[in-house]
Amino acid sequence: MNLRTIGLLIASNCFMTFAWYGLLKEKGLPLWKAILISWAIAFFEYSLMVPANRLGYLSGMTGFQLKITQEVITLVVFAFFAVLYLKEPLQWKYLVSFIFLIGAVYFMFKK
Repeated sequence: MNLRTIGLLIASNCFMTFAWYGLLKEKGLPLWKAILISWAIAFFEYSLMVPANRLGYLSGMTGFQLKITQEVITLVVFAFFAVLYLKEPLQWKYLVSFIFLIGAVYFMFKK
């Protein structure tokens, strides 16, 4: 697994999480403005995600491995975001779900 790929995936997911969920607190913001702001933020997500996937694929990761890895990173980033920014509690059932996803990553990379 390429550490540059992982770093790019983490950075891109930070942008993606904020693009999708960062404006939830802005209840007075018109929907069309929220969409435009989210698309502007998502540009940076795509600018990191595309090279991350390409670099990972060229370094030997399969498409399946890239996708499963990206999903786990997405959930970890979102968990921090939900707790720290949205002020939502992290429940035990979410942690159990994450453990199962980490198990999926283990089996995905098992030779």
